[in-house]
Amino acid sequence: MKIHEFQAKEILARHGVPVSPGQVTSSPAEAREIARNIGKPVVVKAQVLVGGRGKAGGVKYAATPDDAEAQAAAILGMNIKGITVRRVLVTEAAQIAREIYLGAILDRASKRVAFMVSAAGGVEIEEVARTAPEKIIHNSADPLLGLPDYRAREMAFAAAIPANLTRDFVKIVRGLYDAFIASDASLAEINPLVITTDGG
Repeated sequence: MKIHEFQAKEILARHGVPVSPGQVTSSPAEAREIARNIGKPVVVKAQVLVGGRGKAGGVKYAATPDDAEAQAAAILGMNIKGITVRRVLVTEAAQIAREIYLGAILDRASKRVAFMVSAAGGVEIEEVARTAPEKIIHNSADPLLGLPDYRAREMAFAAAIPANLTRDFVKIVRGLYDAFIASDASLAEINPLVITTDGG
């Protein structure tokens, strides 16, 4: 079963992964109120179970609550890859310095939860996998011991995470793993995981 981004954010937050504040709505007027309550620029994101929302015009920046209302009105009802957008997520816009891909998948061959991380990640990870697969680092959890911190630190090092953010990165990897196990998932990803301009 696939889930929407807003649902995934709720699950990740329950497992200690920091997520930007936001709410889902099917009303442009309510999108304005959500943006007003956030009190910062937001991103209005179509909630459909397909990739490529941004390229299709389903992800829009809004500097003000009025912008958020207008963007929600433009996105709601839009057709993205054959699916009509009925809900949007209005969430705080991150000031992004760098994007990283972090994913976990059930590797049936090794019977382990396998992790993939890439410093060249972000929304175009499929292109990275196709053209530069060596930029995607693989690691895995132990079936009996779970995910030791040293494995998460190996991923941080491989993805060139700054030393002062390694502890935060390890917490995020562990949270993703815990969410993956608790949800009995076959795939879970944070795409993109970002380092913000203020160093968070």
